[in-house]
Amino acid sequence: MRRKDKKVWIRDMAAQRMVRLFDLAEESFEKNPDLSERYVLLARRIGMRHRVRMPSHMNRRICKGCGAYLVPGASCRVRVRSGRVVTTCIKCGHHKRIPYRSA
Repeated sequence: MRRKDKKVWIRDMAAQRMVRLFDLAEESFEKNPDLSERYVLLARRIGMRHRVRMPSHMNRRICKGCGAYLVPGASCRVRVRSGRVVTTCIKCGHHKRIPYRSA
């Protein structure tokens, strides 16, 4: 296998592992929130190690303040204010503001 092909394969495998870890985090959140945070931490580390960008739908489920797995209503509060979706982590109070446009 050529070096470039190997890099592409490794990055693809890392992206698949990140998706799997997020699925596990979602499944285990109700029973054990600490385990779901561990899965999220592992997914972030894999992405950083192999320089794979985390998709936005997964990145929005992580608190940048404390690394918690965010589930609306359980571990975060979601509000819509003046053209933004504001997600507040209940654990640390960190705010995440995501702009949107109404159609």
